[in-house]
Amino acid sequence: MSRRLAVFDCDGTLVDGQAGICEAMETACGAAGIAVPSRQAIRRIVGLSLPQAMFHLAPDTTPDQRSYAVEVYKDAYRTSRTEGRLYEPLFAGIADLLHDLRAEGWLLGVATGKSDRGLKACLKQHRIEHLFTTLQTADHHPSKPDPAMLVAALAEADVEPRDAVMIGDTSFDITMAHAAGVRAVGVAWGYHSVAELTAEGADTVVREPGELKGLLVE
Repeated sequence: MSRRLAVFDCDGTLVDGQAGICEAMETACGAAGIAVPSRQAIRRIVGLSLPQAMFHLAPDTTPDQRSYAVEVYKDAYRTSRTEGRLYEPLFAGIADLLHDLRAEGWLLGVATGKSDRGLKACLKQHRIEHLFTTLQTADHHPSKPDPAMLVAALAEADVEPRDAVMIGDTSFDITMAHAAGVRAVGVAWGYHSVAELTAEGADTVVREPGELKGLLVE
């Protein structure tokens, strides 16, 4: 059997991290003199790297303002984690799904706009870090939807694009998957709508983790 790789987005796909992201972004924008966006607007940029997310939220501000906001965001998010206030629970059924896929011979990966530190802390908190073969973050790659993260994951896992799947909750994940020649599966429990995922070209959109297991485990 060929080696198979399932790459997951993190926030909005594995974990529901919107509360911490929104709070840190509100703090960052306020400190930088940027109009604080709605939480709906903030949720829509989850998955992008911080500089790209800030540009999407505040395109009319200066580069210096946005750069300062990025640094404040990082500090606010890190402080929230170290003080034990950061809440990013696994979505229901995700832990079982990951263990089941590993048992069926799938290699697992993550491609995320999080930093190395943030991703590793999140996975360690939920005791699932050992399940993943490849972890790709915004520290080392251009922002989604650039395919660099996914291309690197394929190379590290030694898997061909035809034997891989990208699983995510945003149109950025779908676009990235297609750019890398990988099957794109959207999830309906995240931050972009099913209609958006379908319009972006998702090969399939699943409603709950059990449906994803049925799709990948023959």
